[in-house]
Amino acid sequence: MFDSLSLKLEKAFQTLKGQGRITEINVASTIKEIRKALIDADVNYKVAKEVTDEIKQKALGQNVLTAISPGQLLIKITNDELTALMGSKGEEITLAGNPAVILIAGLQGSGKTTFSGKLANYLKKQGRQVLLAACDIYRPAAIDQLKVLGEQVGVEVYAEPDNKDAVKIAKAAIEHAKKNNHRVVIVDTAGRLAVDEEMMNEIARLKEVLQPSETLFVVDSMTGQDAVNTAKVFNDRLNFDGVVLTKLDGDARGGAALSIRKVVEKPIKFISTGEKMDALDRFYPDRMASRILGMGDVVSLVEKAQQTFDEEEARRLNKKLRKNQFDFNDFLSQLEQIKKMGNMKDLLGMIPGIGKALKGVDVDDNSFKPVEAIIRSMTIEERANPDIINGSRKNRIAKGSGTSVQQVNQLLKQFADMRKMMKTMNKMGGGAKALSALNPFGR
Repeated sequence: MFDSLSLKLEKAFQTLKGQGRITEINVASTIKEIRKALIDADVNYKVAKEVTDEIKQKALGQNVLTAISPGQLLIKITNDELTALMGSKGEEITLAGNPAVILIAGLQGSGKTTFSGKLANYLKKQGRQVLLAACDIYRPAAIDQLKVLGEQVGVEVYAEPDNKDAVKIAKAAIEHAKKNNHRVVIVDTAGRLAVDEEMMNEIARLKEVLQPSETLFVVDSMTGQDAVNTAKVFNDRLNFDGVVLTKLDGDARGGAALSIRKVVEKPIKFISTGEKMDALDRFYPDRMASRILGMGDVVSLVEKAQQTFDEEEARRLNKKLRKNQFDFNDFLSQLEQIKKMGNMKDLLGMIPGIGKALKGVDVDDNSFKPVEAIIRSMTIEERANPDIINGSRKNRIAKGSGTSVQQVNQLLKQFADMRKMMKTMNKMGGGAKALSALNPFGR
């Protein structure tokens, strides 16, 4: 996410390395590189200039403390300005009314239907009864797609395939929701072109009739500055409440995320990465600014872990670790939990310093598959007691998992080393602290 922008900003700050203090000359050079990096990332030129002018003004007015370098100070100021540019704080959606109605709008191909499914899943996890309304009457596969997504997340989909009046379908869906105790109705609409007057009239009519508590504009972040321009056109017509940036796991240069809040004066509320139904996050400007500047996002990483890891399972594992009874069954269980947290490269990018190290490195989500295959090829007894795995057993495990004996040996060695480390930590009395740091539910 924003790898290119992060790398260019890092190079910009390099110009202050070794400098003892901030001067107008060395700051001017750095500011020029920051502005160039922002423009290359497809940030609106006017926005890029305003931000860098503000950074320069604040930097020249600061006295550098002996404890920090000029480069560190400028990174801090840049972080603050990027955070302010993207809205300062995260904003949640408004769910008012019974049922609360959320209207989804956007261009063709922006990812509205997939986002509707993800949002239904997000709200369902909060304990809300959700109904999806299929109001895309133009795209033949749209209703079927929404039904598939609804089935995946366990949310009902209201559809009238033979009805070609989106407003009537939406109104009927709301009546259905009232009768069946659904507290939230998400209305998935047809993708439209901003220049298509008839389609724009339809979405405007939907908003007027439904009076939604929240209207969200879904935009493909890979379209860069075009996304910002389109958002402005839609906002002038719809006066939407917030923006959703999709496809941030693609080759997004970052311009949309950095410019859209300033240009349309509406908050980004969600960001979507990948096709999985749980790949949706609230947007936090401060966390995104930290990630762009290569400082990671540990808070979001911990939140993902808390959402994924089961508290009782964590306590059970904690006890086994203290007694040095951690086995391959536990290891496999932890792998499954990690996989649920999302895209692996994205997760690693949340750890400070790791994002830069992964530049150009392909982190495959299937990396765990050989390890899983090896463990699943073990017998129950072998998983619980890895020490009994001899040469013939290794051959059988390798054949069963489609791997080599060398890979089996490597996994067994790594597992043995890990158990030794845990045993040493427990003897030193540091086990509990280490476990509670690794485990958000540790007690």
